[in-house]
Amino acid sequence: MKQRTFTCGLDAAIAVMGGKWKGLILFALQDGPLRFGELRRAVVGISERVLILQLREMETTGLLHREVYHQVPPKVEYSLTEFGRSLNTAIAPLGEWGDEHIERIETVPWDQVR
Repeated sequence: MKQRTFTCGLDAAIAVMGGKWKGLILFALQDGPLRFGELRRAVVGISERVLILQLREMETTGLLHREVYHQVPPKVEYSLTEFGRSLNTAIAPLGEWGDEHIERIETVPWDQVR
């Protein structure tokens, strides 16, 4: 098992939720469990492969719970754990900041930033 040392709390938080998609997955699950297809539709632009990888990572870090229902056809639901809900609460102010400044952010020449 690989251990990691963090320089500060922000470093640790970004390690758990970093990347383009995890925040959007957390947001999609805030109102309750979703099946894979529902998540894929809720997170616009994510590929099936990337969604699978992100869900596995988020389950490993304890943000998500994966519930498998043994029925025909098979059913799997993803939901936030208490740890995941606490992260959603922590990043909510960041989303509010984004909402407040979205017009300015949309004018950024992103081709020059990346």
